[in-house]
Amino acid sequence: MRTTTADGLVLTPGGAAAPPARRVLAQARFEVGVLLRNGEQLLVSLFLPALALLVLARTPVGAVVVPASLAQLPRIDVVAPGVLGLAVLSTAFTGQAIALGFDRRYGVLRLLATTPLGRSGLLLGRGLAVLAVEALQVVVLGALALALGWRPLAAGPAAVPLLLLALLLGTAAFAALALLLAGSLRAEAVLAVANLAWVLLAGAGLLVPREAAGAAGPLLALLPSAALGDAVRAAALDGSLALGPCAVLVVWAALAGALVVRTFRWS
Repeated sequence: MRTTTADGLVLTPGGAAAPPARRVLAQARFEVGVLLRNGEQLLVSLFLPALALLVLARTPVGAVVVPASLAQLPRIDVVAPGVLGLAVLSTAFTGQAIALGFDRRYGVLRLLATTPLGRSGLLLGRGLAVLAVEALQVVVLGALALALGWRPLAAGPAAVPLLLLALLLGTAAFAALALLLAGSLRAEAVLAVANLAWVLLAGAGLLVPREAAGAAGPLLALLPSAALGDAVRAAALDGSLALGPCAVLVVWAALAGALVVRTFRWS
């Protein structure tokens, strides 16, 4: 008989820790439960993206954010990929940065790092939890977009797989940035910076295509938000893989990850 502790660890008879894979999965289930029970997290991860989808697809506000080069397309086709990107930003970056920042402040990270789960198991469990929540977001927001008239397969059978690939690359980049932020600043500063960044990045090429920024568009292309926006729209609208934006996301993930290894503090 086995038992599961409050922090998600699975123990086998005699008090021995379960195998590593089982420990990571248990931690991931625990993290998903915490995320889904957190009202603020649900607000940022699901309700705000859903609201953005409805507002941009069905009100005059949406016509303002769609550039002239995309105005001939159904507005929902332009808006829906960006909203899915916003969901990734909300969960992989804002939600994780704030949760990790406060877990570090209260000693949760230091405590779990000393258990059989270990540091790598803890991070792996959180990563799986992020992917699980994002899968839920894609299903819920995708269903809402379909109900509003979105037809992603119109761009070809490759559109959905390429869209998911872009979302995964965005997850890697923003999760690395979340670790960098949460591991180097005080929790209160993480809260302020993560929420401010969410607002700024949402409008910097993600929800609002960077073509709408005019001369500033090429500069925005270097941001992870614009790169994710370009990648998801290329996949959903053209059924193509945007190599440049994908490369930008990989570079952000690699650079932020390297800095995390050097600077992350567990307490």
